[in-house]
Amino acid sequence: MFQEDYKSETLAQDSVHGYIALASPGSERLPDETVGERDLVDSPWIQRLRQIHQLQTAWFVYPTAEHSRFQHVLGAAQVASKVWEQLRDGFYRVFDENPGLIEGGATEAARRPVPSQYCVESLLRTAALLHDVGHGPFGHFFDDNFLARHQTPSGDRLTHETLGAAIVRERLADVISGIRRSPGGTFEPGEKLDPDDVAYLIVRPKPRANDADKPAWLRMLRSLFSGLYTVDNIDFVMRDAYSTGYSAKPFDLERLLHYSFFTPSGLTIHKKGAATLRRFLNVRAELFQSVYFHRTVRAIDVELVDLFQKSADLLYPYGNPLDSLDEYLRFTDWSLISDVSSWDRSPYLQKRELASDWKDFIARKIKWRALAEKTILFREGDGEDASVFASAELFRAAMFAKLSPAARELPLRFDVARHAIRPDSALTRNFLYDPETDQVIPFTSDPLLRTAPKSFRVCRVYGRSSEGREEIVEAFNKLASSAGVDDLTNV
Repeated sequence: MFQEDYKSETLAQDSVHGYIALASPGSERLPDETVGERDLVDSPWIQRLRQIHQLQTAWFVYPTAEHSRFQHVLGAAQVASKVWEQLRDGFYRVFDENPGLIEGGATEAARRPVPSQYCVESLLRTAALLHDVGHGPFGHFFDDNFLARHQTPSGDRLTHETLGAAIVRERLADVISGIRRSPGGTFEPGEKLDPDDVAYLIVRPKPRANDADKPAWLRMLRSLFSGLYTVDNIDFVMRDAYSTGYSAKPFDLERLLHYSFFTPSGLTIHKKGAATLRRFLNVRAELFQSVYFHRTVRAIDVELVDLFQKSADLLYPYGNPLDSLDEYLRFTDWSLISDVSSWDRSPYLQKRELASDWKDFIARKIKWRALAEKTILFREGDGEDASVFASAELFRAAMFAKLSPAARELPLRFDVARHAIRPDSALTRNFLYDPETDQVIPFTSDPLLRTAPKSFRVCRVYGRSSEGREEIVEAFNKLASSAGVDDLTNV
């Protein structure tokens, strides 16, 4: 009997979180228990994430940042358990003290009772394991430069999250539905995970979305996947900071969670934890500035844009990935790089013509170099969308208006990389508790959170040489001296 506990878990050792436990059925399966977490992790869809870099193209720049999406989703599952352990009691207290949140649901589906603690833990862990399952080669770059060409059945732009939701429903539903335990313990009799709940958690909410058919407890849990601090971004900040050498402990996770709890409003942080939250937001912003938006990383992305415009249909000739999931399963960083590496021997002329450009890219022979750069901050009330830095196209037009005809003939690329430090949508997902008034208030009531920048854009001009640099810098300085959209997906 002493061996049974060990048979129902698998330990994975992680450089960031230590040991990560995965639940397995063991020798004594529960009724209707067909699989465990380990079976989900061993599924081709999650194993595929071993072949997709976590840092899309930044691994070309940071030598130790070779970690994969697979490592990240395991870490996110571990964070989900840590978060749930801290928030669990307060979560149930909210619904015990406010039964109308469930009983007043608009539909029968919205009146579903709150599941048991181990069922909720498993739901959070499963969503964490699958939140990136829809990613393609080069991660978010692929969203913007390939998936954006396609649509969902409802007409929305396809993203790795909406694609991931389809994979959950169409390829992994049976596995998800067969799980009956988390590392903490077993579900109550009759409980099981609903793949639709998993899909709901991993997709970023649309502005003013009508989700009245979802129970209040599920809507509340969504803040752990879409908000200021989530199981996703907690892990990637810790993991990316560690792997790039930025910091071994970039923020105080224990204090952040200690001062976090659920209230009827949603995910709330005590005023004593506000400084820790600010530290987390600052570190995440610094990672975007120095790692994800590094000048050479973005130069690589500029190079990739040109390559994808010419190669997209050759790289993935199967149309909308929603209609070709079996082909998409085999499409990864590894498969793409292996494929283009042999294009010089292809019988197709178009591939042979592109082979040398892909060979240079893989060899990290980047043609573009940064000529000028500025970080533009946007604060409360700033007209971010009206700025000339709102898009690369507006930036280019504004610069061209200040450049000489000769400079406008140079091969130039205008790049705008945006990070939302505190998006407007967080106002509906994150809240602040003021002990002096015993009130839950908007998190922006904290002066330092309110006065901090809402977002920034790193704007750069890239060229093939230093020709025209002085004129470009002068024009950029003039433009900047005269100078809130929500993210499409969970970052």
